Amino acid sequence: MSLRYFLLVILGFFVLTAICQELQAQVIQPGTQTNGSETNNIITAVPFLLITPDARAGAMGEAGVAILPDGNSMSINPSKLAFLDQHYGVSTSYSPWLRSLVPGINLAYLSGYYKLDNRNTVGTSLRYFSAGQVQLIDMNKQDLGTYSPSEFAIDGTFARKFGEHFSLGTAVRYIRSNLTSGQFASGQNTRPANALAADVSAYFKKSTVFLSKDAILALGICISNIGTKMSYTDAGPKYFLPTNLKIGGASTFILDDLNQFTVALDLNKLLVPTQPIYDTNGEIVKGQDPNRSVASGIFGSFSDAPGGFKEEIKEVSVAAGLEYVYNKKFELRSGYFYENPQKGNRRYFTVGAGFKYQDFDIDVAYLIAGVQNSPLANTFRFSLLFNFL
Repeated sequence: MSLRYFLLVILGFFVLTAICQELQAQVIQPGTQTNGSETNNIITAVPFLLITPDARAGAMGEAGVAILPDGNSMSINPSKLAFLDQHYGVSTSYSPWLRSLVPGINLAYLSGYYKLDNRNTVGTSLRYFSAGQVQLIDMNKQDLGTYSPSEFAIDGTFARKFGEHFSLGTAVRYIRSNLTSGQFASGQNTRPANALAADVSAYFKKSTVFLSKDAILALGICISNIGTKMSYTDAGPKYFLPTNLKIGGASTFILDDLNQFTVALDLNKLLVPTQPIYDTNGEIVKGQDPNRSVASGIFGSFSDAPGGFKEEIKEVSVAAGLEYVYNKKFELRSGYFYENPQKGNRRYFTVGAGFKYQDFDIDVAYLIAGVQNSPLANTFRFSLLFNFL
């Protein structure tokens, strides 16, 4: 029976990959649609914080807020660290990003955790985003040389378990964005932008019987990047951080001693103001003024879209993923991420695999774009985890 499960899952992954390639020619293109509607994106600073560095979740369509915890859990739901069995561990991930758009862009991620006792776990992480080489030219079209814009975020994380099934977690984050090399723009000298932020999260998991199979049911929620606005000049505009609500569930079915199968679904929504509609004089004709406090931006993000409730629903993206584990050593994964064409138009399938050997985990993910000429096409992600008892 175990061999049959193994062969069927492998066949399913090959079939899904073939379907992904076929669907690329059948999706809506970005930009102005044939019915005259236009894109209406949400504007934030440091969008690199929304990139999932973990190759495991990346291979599951970015769904990971409720899947079983591992050493990279603090990147998507800090509260899951409290449920780790190992005493301590470190992990590193690398993601070449937007390879078909600009060469040299990448995200590097390094994290570590330590269990203080059976209930409390601490961790820390570093994300470093490099935007590659940029050619600088002034208003007179004079060459000012090249520059390498970069951004990073440093986290400190704490998670605590309450009882056997529930945990809470938080992360405190320092963010620095250096994109301009101190160039003079709009009558002002630019400078690196800095911000402080926090995540709050919760996780619940319980072993039960579901659909006549032994299963582990889990729920997760994380509100990330709650923090100060960022500005690149002393008197210029201030930008919201990409405060994001992620909520999801996962069910892991224990088929037998060798086979395990997980289904996961996440919903995401940015908790920042939606851009209003302006007239030719710059006056707001529909929607709300986005220049407000952080708290007002978060709570108002559920009702400020110019198109009302229908547009608010379009701001919710969906991530769905599958994971098959054989003998707790070999893993196959697949998933799909959907974002409305008017709200960013990220739509892609993902596939990936993982392998465990003693204390080491190796994961890889590959993104198959669902939009023709997408800059996300052919994106790889790699993760290496070290777990110690």
